Amino acid sequence: MLGEITGAFGIQGWVKIHSFTEPVGNILKYTPWFLDDGGQYQEIKVLSGRKQGNSVVAQLEGISDRDAAALMRGRNIWVERKTLPALAAGEYYWDDLIGLKVRTVEQADLGAIVQMMATGANDVMVIRGEREHLVPFVKDRFVIRVDLAAGEIVVDWDPDF
Repeated sequence: MLGEITGAFGIQGWVKIHSFTEPVGNILKYTPWFLDDGGQYQEIKVLSGRKQGNSVVAQLEGISDRDAAALMRGRNIWVERKTLPALAAGEYYWDDLIGLKVRTVEQADLGAIVQMMATGANDVMVIRGEREHLVPFVKDRFVIRVDLAAGEIVVDWDPDF
């Protein structure tokens, strides 16, 4: 998922988007978009778009007035993986990390990553197991090893924190 439509923008059918890309305007580079609607995915063409403050606004094909744009609120924006750029070694898309099991260097099971959050300073893994842990995704400090093939991340983290 690259973003979410958060509402209407203006009166001509433009939508406001919360982008998860860095920088936020990069969401406009990856097309076509697929909008989810209760498990169904609808391909939609982006006619125009631009960065607007900390978000992005876009004009979508078939959406021509504010009422139609408002109905798009809450729809998530997806793209096919092949449209994204290849990553360098040691880089990960958040989507690759969601669901990975997390254990400490002392072998304590913390649970699985259910969400990633951007905090400004660094990204944070939201891990749920017996309790919730918020662990900064800082390689070589807290994140010791990411093993996508094994489906796990090893962290240097106090399980009681």
